[in-house]
Amino acid sequence: MRQGWRWFGPKAPVTLDEVRHVGATDIVSALHEVPIGAVWTKDAVEARRDMIETTPSGRVPLRWSVVESIPIPDAVKRVGGKAKAEIEAWIASLENVGRAGIPIVCYNFMPVVDWCRTELDFVTDTGATAMRFDFETFAAFDLFILERPDAAHDYSEAERARAEALFKAMDEQAVSDLVRNIASALPGSTTEPMTIPGFRDKLAQYRGIDAARLRQHLIEFLEAVTPAAESLGVKLTLHPDDPPRPLFGLPRIASTEADYAALFDAVPSPANGMCFCTGSLGVRLENDLPAMVERFASRIHFSHLRNTRREADPRTFHESAHLDGDTDMVAVLKALVKEDAKRAPGETIVIRSDHGHRMLDDLTKTVTPGYPAIGRMRGLAELRGILYALGHPPELPRAAELA
Repeated sequence: MRQGWRWFGPKAPVTLDEVRHVGATDIVSALHEVPIGAVWTKDAVEARRDMIETTPSGRVPLRWSVVESIPIPDAVKRVGGKAKAEIEAWIASLENVGRAGIPIVCYNFMPVVDWCRTELDFVTDTGATAMRFDFETFAAFDLFILERPDAAHDYSEAERARAEALFKAMDEQAVSDLVRNIASALPGSTTEPMTIPGFRDKLAQYRGIDAARLRQHLIEFLEAVTPAAESLGVKLTLHPDDPPRPLFGLPRIASTEADYAALFDAVPSPANGMCFCTGSLGVRLENDLPAMVERFASRIHFSHLRNTRREADPRTFHESAHLDGDTDMVAVLKALVKEDAKRAPGETIVIRSDHGHRMLDDLTKTVTPGYPAIGRMRGLAELRGILYALGHPPELPRAAELA
């Protein structure tokens, strides 16, 4: 396996040399500065690749091995294959990525909102902070800040009453923070920041789109783009929904084993793969993650490894330490190792420690929410230890001068 690290570009708080410090060898990144729907040009892709892969003397080489993500424009999610111009632009970006030698592209198909959290610095029992999704706080936002039409139908009378009490106890700053966390696009998001009126307008555009229709739109997108991916030798990896359940009355179609099975049956191309995100899939109680790895092993080219812990109301969860949540990370890695051991060196699975607690010096620094250096370094070290214990240590290239 290869150890990946999410890097947000030259302005990110974590530098490429600091990525080397933690033992990662593969960069997971994107051209975040390019507007959603615009083509990633050949020159821009190659410039970022060269920035990552030009190795200073005496340093360990890094490889840009995963693009996360080329955002899929909203029009594709709403009208599927009819969004011809948007799909053609996406293919043009894919072609420039593939020709630059980047073999994996991660993407998601979450409508309107990408990954969603209500708190960015929930204080854990160690004093470190984590991200959290609190169902009642989410309901308060949906019912009394967004004021989504028909939202009341999604909550029981008791849930509406608790959400209203919570909302009435919020001060102006708490409301502002909640709007920022949910509506203004978290780091790495592939959706646009929104005002509350803009949020309502977006939701209105999805009226009448149910899960079957949204899935069909994804299938039409994949039917259009997988031939290009196949010709380039690029693997497309669909990231699960986060959280893995409908939000704001919108369907979500990459939340369960059945969801992925339907997509692989519909588009059997070997380029049609998955990003196996334990943090997203693990939130849902009925998802048996080791069994999912066994079933979809050949489709897994990239894996986000993080853990979550469901709370008293299982719809509420927080991000736990990597080895201290509801997901049996050892069992997941054991299943991934079984598949990885079958592969040629160039086809090995890229893993990355996803998210991480904000701890130690990072508590006083400006950090990218979800992506503090120290918490992710701890997670990667723990995951690396499991791989060694399983007899499948990750690839560890050295500087040319020391080879």
